[in-house]
Order: sequence, then structure tokens, then C-alpha cells
Amino acid sequence: MRQELQSLPKTLAEDVAKNLVMVARLIDEDPEGAYGYSKVALRLASRVAAVREAAGFAAYANQKYGEALGEFRAARRMTGNVDLWPVMADCERGLGRPEKALDMAGAPEVHKLDKAGQVEMRLVAAGARRDMGQLDAAIVTLQSPELASHSVQPWTARLRYAYADALLAAGRENEAREWFAKAVEADKDGSTDASDRLAELDGVEFVDALDENASDEGANDELSPEADAEDAEDAEDGEDGEDGESTGQVEDQVEVEDHVVDQVEDGDERDKG
Repeated sequence: MRQELQSLPKTLAEDVAKNLVMVARLIDEDPEGAYGYSKVALRLASRVAAVREAAGFAAYANQKYGEALGEFRAARRMTGNVDLWPVMADCERGLGRPEKALDMAGAPEVHKLDKAGQVEMRLVAAGARRDMGQLDAAIVTLQSPELASHSVQPWTARLRYAYADALLAAGRENEAREWFAKAVEADKDGSTDASDRLAELDGVEFVDALDENASDEGANDELSPEADAEDAEDAEDGEDGEDGESTGQVEDQVEVEDHVVDQVEDGDERDKG
């Protein structure tokens, strides 16, 4: 990419490079922000293949498949490179044209791809089959030497994951569980959610121990309706006990006052006598 930018004046090349760096930094976490930087780079240097390619990926990340396909085609015309063939086919899927994606999967360009590109093309073709409702064909498409290999390559986790997902969609749950487990073994950097899918099949539910809301809900759940009712009864009994004690004290006081009155009346009668 740096070599391609050398065709531009130095100051312009630096400005374009800064925008391309921001595209790369933001494309996963902030696709819209990456798309904005790609448009700036495109406005500055639309005749540079690397810029067209970056703009294509930014548009692809924002599901602007028609725009992405146009940029990828432009980059391919400039370089003659076939590396973008699988993602171009996936854009056809995004545009609702899975048949076109399958045609591209059988094109001569596929034989010019490296191993990673061929695996990527296989994933796109399987996805196109699923788009067309051909689940069994999608499963067969993914069955390959790369899938059966025990060696772990950069594409291994995604290939196993796609195979497991296709099996699950076809109702073959036991086989799907096996391949999700294999995907977890190969997914060292967490590029898929295979571990979550595997846990879901096993009926395991994860709770974040640091989630305060979850902790509060858990604490509230510990108090059952029966316990609440018992607490209410205890409180009522306590109030009744206090009322009973107060009533007893009042009655004792009345008895003392009556006794004093009787003594006074007796004294008055004696004085009269």
C-alpha cells in the first residue's frame, strides 16, 4: 500500500495514508466511522487501487454491498489481482443474488486463489446454497480436505464453525455439537462464538459475576413468596405482641386507680361518721 501511495505527492500521500490507517483501526468496532474515513481517502486518491480496496471493505462492513462490489471491481481492474474474488461473490449474496455467487465459485479465477482464498470461496458458496434453501448441498460443499485436516490454520475455526452451523440448521444436532467443539479447539483468538453455541446446545447458561444488576436480581430471587409471607406474619405478630403488652399495662393502671378511688371513698365515709 505504501508503495502504491508513492505515486502521489508526499503531502497528499501522507493525508491518504492517515485516513487509511483510521479505516483499519475502526472497521471492526466502528464501521460507520471507518466508512467516513474511507470516503475522504477516496476523494483524495480515487486512482489508487489500495484506496478503492479499503473503500470497498468499509462499505462491505456497513452492508453497502452494491457500493462495495463496485469498489472491489475497480481495484481488481487496476491490479489484475483475484484476491478479492471471494468477497466480491459474497457481495452478490448480500445483494440477493446467490446464483451469481455460485457462478463465481465455479469460475477459473478460483483456481488462481491461494489456499486461504479457496477456503473463503468455499464458505461463500456454502452460504449461497443456504440462501437458496439447499442445506444438504451446503453441507456437502463444506466437506473438504481442509475440513478433515487435523492441522490448525487461520481459516480452520471458521470452516468448522460454518460446517457445524449448517449441520444444526439441517437438524443434525449431535454432529453439530461435535463440530462446534472442534471449532472451539481451533478458535484461539475468539474469532467465532463457537463456545457460546456449544454451551447453548449443552444447556449451559453463563452469568456475569461482575454484573451488579444480575447480583441484585439474584438476591431478590432468594426471597421466595413463601418467605415474604412468613416475614409479613412475623411482623404482624410482633405488632400484636406490642399491642397486647400495652393493653396489659393500661389494665393494670386502671386497677390501681380504682383501688385508690375506693380508699378515698372509704376515708370520706369515716370522716362523715
